[in-house]
Amino acid sequence: MQEKELITRIKNVQLKAKYLVTDVLVGEYKSSFHGQGMEFSEVREYIPGDDIRAIDWNVTARMDFPFIKKFSEERELTMFILVDLSSSQEFGSSEYLKHEIATELSAVLSYLALNNNDKVGLILFTDKIEKFIPAKKGKTNIWKIVREILSFKPENKSTNISVALEFLLNITKKKAIVFLISDFIAKDYDKSLKMVSKKHDLTTIKIVDPNENKLPEVGIVILEDSETGELIEIDTYDKKSMEAYQELKNQENIKFQKFIKSNKIDYLEINTSKPYIKDLVKFFKVKEKR
Repeated sequence: MQEKELITRIKNVQLKAKYLVTDVLVGEYKSSFHGQGMEFSEVREYIPGDDIRAIDWNVTARMDFPFIKKFSEERELTMFILVDLSSSQEFGSSEYLKHEIATELSAVLSYLALNNNDKVGLILFTDKIEKFIPAKKGKTNIWKIVREILSFKPENKSTNISVALEFLLNITKKKAIVFLISDFIAKDYDKSLKMVSKKHDLTTIKIVDPNENKLPEVGIVILEDSETGELIEIDTYDKKSMEAYQELKNQENIKFQKFIKSNKIDYLEINTSKPYIKDLVKFFKVKEKR
């Protein structure tokens, strides 16, 4: 990708993200993720109806008039966005590839952090850590995040979600907001996912394409696992073979859903063929009530 084209694409993603980040979405995000506690901000004169437990007795004694302490939420939070760059993310049967939705969504989440004065960092991964951008504030950092997701060419094709989660656990000890964006076509990440969900405020975002599990009726097809390279032969004219294939995919999804639910991990599914902002707002509303 030429530099001029890249800059144009970055600007387009940022413009769309800014447009999508409405006051409603910003408010729902802020209500869903709270700071680490309350901190003292100032004292003011007591007004009838104020909580008497907040009276500052030292100031009251000096001024010979009741004053109370005011506290505000220690808001500053850190967000980490983990984005799967494995080859399965390049699939797309509608207007957008899964990777394109992941890029746009990462920009939206970054602007939500910016609007709430939160830091945001990025981890790009396949079966290894491909790129790490430390958490920072500011528009320059968001530009860098969008640029990397759009232009970065991963060295590997397969996925290892545990590698990304374990890396996160090593780089931050303080509780953070974590968004894991993937299609979750991977194995053996259960333990790491549980560990991160206990330590951080984790949300798993599964990006799906409406046709990724459908096969056209064209006879014998050889399917190659986009990440492992394994070859599978299926007769698409054979009803039993097709039913077995669909059942396998359904069971994989059911297993994933059960794991997420049993471990009380926040989950959002985004379909590449549908607008997702309403789903994102709804997700934050539900999260706020928990």
